[in-house]
Amino acid sequence: MKTYVKNALKTLSILADEIAVGIFLFFILPRAGINVPLKPALAVIAFLIFKDVIAVKFLWEVFEKKAEVGPEALIGKEALVVEELMPKGVVKVGNELWIAECINGTAKRGEKVKIIQVRGTKLLVERQG
Repeated sequence: MKTYVKNALKTLSILADEIAVGIFLFFILPRAGINVPLKPALAVIAFLIFKDVIAVKFLWEVFEKKAEVGPEALIGKEALVVEELMPKGVVKVGNELWIAECINGTAKRGEKVKIIQVRGTKLLVERQG
């Protein structure tokens, strides 16, 4: 998904309560015969926006947080080649051995490679440098 679409969706999710309250105050209640004075209605929406401005720093961190467990957490990490990658072989990540495939040639035993993708139980890696 494109970055601008992701950012737009994040912003909409943060502003969802203001949108819902605005629709309720300015469209639903007046159709039900309840007129809400403009200044208090705008004060409520301004308070909600203020709350979001304060909270957005913490929410953005949650949206941007990367996986800490599972195969997705391996992406971007270094692995040590245990069995030469020609292009397939074995690498060591932490204390685990993984079957790996080098996507940009071969890697000799003892070289460090970078994990770029996880496909089932196989790592796709690339040589560094």
